[in-house]
Amino acid sequence: MSSTESPRRTALDAVHRELGATMTDFAGWDMPLRYGSERDEHQAVRTRAGLFDLSHMGEITVTGPQAAALLDYALVGDLGGVGAGRARYTMICQEDGGIIDDLIVYRRAEAEYLVVANAANAQVVLDALTERSAGFDAEVRDDRDAYALIAVQGPESPGILKALTDADLDGLKYYAGLPGTVAGVPALIARTGYTGEDGFELFVGPEHAVRLWRALTEAGAGAGLVPCGLSCRDTLRLEAGMPLYGHELTASLTPFDAGLGRVVKFGKEGDFVGRAALERAAARSRENPPRVLVGLVAEGRRVPRAGYPVVAGGEVIGEVTSGAPSPTLGRPIAMAYVDAAHAVPGTPGVGVDIRGTHEPYEVVALPFYKRRA
Repeated sequence: MSSTESPRRTALDAVHRELGATMTDFAGWDMPLRYGSERDEHQAVRTRAGLFDLSHMGEITVTGPQAAALLDYALVGDLGGVGAGRARYTMICQEDGGIIDDLIVYRRAEAEYLVVANAANAQVVLDALTERSAGFDAEVRDDRDAYALIAVQGPESPGILKALTDADLDGLKYYAGLPGTVAGVPALIARTGYTGEDGFELFVGPEHAVRLWRALTEAGAGAGLVPCGLSCRDTLRLEAGMPLYGHELTASLTPFDAGLGRVVKFGKEGDFVGRAALERAAARSRENPPRVLVGLVAEGRRVPRAGYPVVAGGEVIGEVTSGAPSPTLGRPIAMAYVDAAHAVPGTPGVGVDIRGTHEPYEVVALPFYKRRA
C-alpha cells in the first residue's frame, strides 16, 4: 500500500465501529486492535470464547488437474498427500531456502486447494505461485475479495457453533474443513486457529459477514463470547508458541533455522523450489545447530520487545523475536533465538538487555501454554 492509499476495510468495518473498537492499520487493512480490555479479551478466549474478524488474510485458490503437482513444486510440504477435506501447515520458500511466508493449505476437492497467506505477504505469495505455475495444467486465482473470514475460538466455541449449524462438528478433526451452512450462510467450516485453543475459522462471502457475525454474537451471549481484536490474538499465539512472520519467521531464515524443518518434505516426488538449499540447511543444522527458538519468562515485570538482545555472562547470545505480558502466566514472556549452548530449559544466568539493564529471564520450552485435551 502506498503512503497515499487509505487502508482497506473489511465487510465488518461498520460493526467494529459500532462496537467501539480501537482500529489500527495492519498490513494495509483497517483492523480492530481491541474493543475494550485486551486482557479481558485474551482471558475470554482461554476460558470461554472470542470472536475475531480475520478478513485481512489472503486467500488464493489453486485448481486444475495438476493443482497438487504445482503446490508440491511451489511449496515445501507434501500437498498431494493431503486428503480432501483436510488442511496442512506449510511454507513457501525462496530458491535460497529463505521463508517467503508460512501458510495453511486446505484441500477442498481432488483438484481444488485454498491457500491462506498472511495479509502482509498475500501479494508476494500470489505472485510466486503464479510464476511457479508455468508449465502446469493448473490455475492460480486471487480470491482475496471472495471471502470474509470469521473465527470463533475458545473452549465454548463448539457449543456456540453447534447452535447455528447441522454440520458434523464432532467429526471435524483439527486441521480439517468441510462445506456447510452456518446461520443460513454457506461457509467453509475449518477447525483451525491461531490461539492455542479449540476453535473454528469460517470462510464466507463478504456479503454474508455481518449476518454471520451477529448470529454468532447472539448464539454466544450466554456462553460469554466477546469480540476480540488483533492485540489479544498476538498474546494468545505467543503463549501458544506459534510463530509470526516478520518476527520468528523471515526471508533470512530457512525452516531449519526456525526449528520447523519438519514441514519440509524431502520424501515427496519431484523437485521443489528451494530443495537444494534446504538440503544444505538441513545438513548444517545437524552438524552445527543454529540458534534455537526458546521461551523466556521474566523474573521481574519489565516487558521485552522484538529486537532486544538476550545476554549471558556479559555476552550477547541471542535476540528476542516477540514479547508481551502474559495474561495466563501473569508475567512477561518472550520468544527468542539463542545460541544452542544456552537453549536448554533452566540454563542459568540468562537475561534480556532492556534499555541497558540486564533483566533476569528463565529459559523454558515452548509453548508457554497448552490447552487440556
